[in-house]
Amino acid sequence: MSTLTLKDGTEIYYKDWGKGQPVFFHHGWPLSSDDWDAQMLFFLEKGYRVIAHDRRGHGRSEQTPEGHDMDTYASDVDEIVTALNLTDVIHVGHSTGGGEVIRYVAQHGKGRVAKAVLISAVTPIMVQNENNPNGVPISVFDDIRNNTAHHRQQFYIDLTFPFYGYNREGAKVSEGIQRNWWRQGMMGSIKAHYDCVKAFSETDFTEDLKNTDVPVLVLHGEDDQIVPFETTGKVAATLLKNGKLISYPGFPHGMPTTEAETINKDLLSFFQS
Repeated sequence: MSTLTLKDGTEIYYKDWGKGQPVFFHHGWPLSSDDWDAQMLFFLEKGYRVIAHDRRGHGRSEQTPEGHDMDTYASDVDEIVTALNLTDVIHVGHSTGGGEVIRYVAQHGKGRVAKAVLISAVTPIMVQNENNPNGVPISVFDDIRNNTAHHRQQFYIDLTFPFYGYNREGAKVSEGIQRNWWRQGMMGSIKAHYDCVKAFSETDFTEDLKNTDVPVLVLHGEDDQIVPFETTGKVAATLLKNGKLISYPGFPHGMPTTEAETINKDLLSFFQS
């Protein structure tokens, strides 16, 4: 099992396969690098070097009691990139991982980043406040924290329905995908998952988006029930200096899994452009 020891002693699990231009995948809450299976294999076979880590407190990485905030997440990525001596990297983030990507790129990535992709990302900010009046009410995130703290075993099953759009009429439910989501979630630390809710919902990435110079592709499902498109992806694309937006009618939050063929095609086109 491949691990790196960060400067603070935290053990981080990662996958690093193949040769060629590196593509670094950043997973969402409360999952792990396994959530990128459909992309890791596809791009490995296309000749890329594919890398993905389990964020601290998630998956197989060390369950640290602290450090579950976006600044630390981005710093951790910087240490991994430096340790592996990666350059000309394409960073791809899903959901919470999208926030991690844009903070890393804006604050640490100078000279090492080629491009970035934000998929169903939490950028620029999720929570409703005076600067984001159409955002998601804080009560929604309080409920997520409460459910995570008191009965995440059931909550991590229930959440798969809106996550993958399985609660929509006519949806074809994959129990295997649901079980895999639950498996990944239950591998992680309850403390990390609890703290990360604040990180993904309340962190404001506006300045990170504005300060990013590299090309950025924004992909978002228009039927995203977890991270609403109108107040995140649609807005984030307008804040980027060199951004491109593709939105997908009817696609859910978990579209890298449920709509992997379409997402991979659009990613490949962007990588090759």
